[in-house]
Amino acid sequence: MERNGRSSPWVASAKLTRGYGGNLTVVDTVLPEMVHLVASHWYQFPPLDEVWHIFIASAIGVLVFMAVMGNGTVIYIFSTTKSLRTPSNLLVCNLAFSDVSLMCTMGVPTMINCYYRTWVFGPFFCQIYGCLGSLFGSASIWTMAVIALDRYNVIVRGLTARPLTIKSALGWCAVVWIISIVWTIAPVFGWGRYAPEGNMVVCGTDYLNRGWLNFSYVLAYTIFVYFVPLFLILYAYWFIVKAVSAHEKAMRQQAKKMNVASLRSSNAKEINTQIKLAKVAMVTISLWFIAWTPYTIINFIGIFGMGTITPFSTFWCSLFAKASSVYNPIVYAISHPKYKQVLHAKFPSLKCGSDGNDTTSTASRATVAEDDKA
Repeated sequence: MERNGRSSPWVASAKLTRGYGGNLTVVDTVLPEMVHLVASHWYQFPPLDEVWHIFIASAIGVLVFMAVMGNGTVIYIFSTTKSLRTPSNLLVCNLAFSDVSLMCTMGVPTMINCYYRTWVFGPFFCQIYGCLGSLFGSASIWTMAVIALDRYNVIVRGLTARPLTIKSALGWCAVVWIISIVWTIAPVFGWGRYAPEGNMVVCGTDYLNRGWLNFSYVLAYTIFVYFVPLFLILYAYWFIVKAVSAHEKAMRQQAKKMNVASLRSSNAKEINTQIKLAKVAMVTISLWFIAWTPYTIINFIGIFGMGTITPFSTFWCSLFAKASSVYNPIVYAISHPKYKQVLHAKFPSLKCGSDGNDTTSTASRATVAEDDKA
């Protein structure tokens, strides 16, 4: 089947499968209507081996399942358990929602495209795919920045801080989505562009077009959706670590003066809980940046022409970025005591056995049971 003198992706893919690679490039598998979106940079690379498409599709299939189950569980537990319906956990639910949305809208099309070894949904859906990836990715990182600032407010400012309320938490969520939408729709109106990446199975920001509009968009997007939130997060956690260190030092000195092993008042226990939650958020944020930093590096390499980007490298960036949607529920399941209690209460089969160090009292178990009824 030939169209406009070019083989369809199915024919080209069949040739590659039979080993008739010849002088084909990765662009030779692209639908004719998609060619105008493909950067000339990719014409120098041969098609990727079918094994890599199978590997990526399989890996993403596992990630989709884990993201849906994990983030879905976080949203379910935090929204149905009265004691966990706090303003801070509303931010966590917003993060889980953006993560599961990212994985569902990005993962499933990628698996289908990996089967055909090229983008098969046409130019319009390429733009939709790029928009959704930008929207949910931006929402995730800005939600993490807000979570970090909330932890800063509670731990560093303490009693002098204005507490986060449900209303203000909803307001912050609205701000996060407004910021994300603004950056997402900019390419639709001509500032920037979405285009197929080198692996030809996903679409994203066109970091190879160095025209002024595209160059300025990629640069501004990277600054305001990566570096500004990163600065806010690092600022918040720098002072959180200092405050925690000072608090622990003061507690040890006071205990030494009173000749006791430790001081743990109810207020101290509350602070300790907040510190644990801050550590959970910090680990989650660190993993997120590990996942998305490769894409940032590729963007800079592309717009500044500092090196060669290969289709193979875009495969790994895509996989790392999508894996970020799986981290959050795993971190919370391991590190959030109250979350673990409710998780085991609602899904007893997930509890492999009792920990000998389990300090959960009968009263607290009763509280969880009451929460389940709420």
